[in-house]
Amino acid sequence: MRAADFLDTNVIIYAWSADAARKSVALDLLAGSPVISTQVLNEAISVCRRKHLMPDAAIGRAIDDLAAWCRVSQIDMDTIKLALNLTNRYQFSYYDALIVASALEAECATLYSEDMQHGQVIDEALKIVNPFLPA
Repeated sequence: MRAADFLDTNVIIYAWSADAARKSVALDLLAGSPVISTQVLNEAISVCRRKHLMPDAAIGRAIDDLAAWCRVSQIDMDTIKLALNLTNRYQFSYYDALIVASALEAECATLYSEDMQHGQVIDEALKIVNPFLPA
């Protein structure tokens, strides 16, 4: 069985974007029933409110859709401790490390993110892929 994929917040945001090419990529990734974390949900809500000025009712529907399409992993103390360890070992910002830690805990093989180093492999288990790079 194929390991799950994990989506960073930027991929989710592109699913609601006017950028047709990036939106298509993001929707294709969402169709694969990926994993996201509660952090990704919270960051997506923040972007929708702050940058897209979406009303709360529309944000609520979008978040409900995400929860239906994705497996949502919860951040707990183990995730936080792993993230702190990753910040030192890989020089990630804490919030990027929290995304990586969530992906590792969910046993994902691929983390799709536009903001991290494309091709980097974490703990010989998780590969970071920028899905928006030209093929």
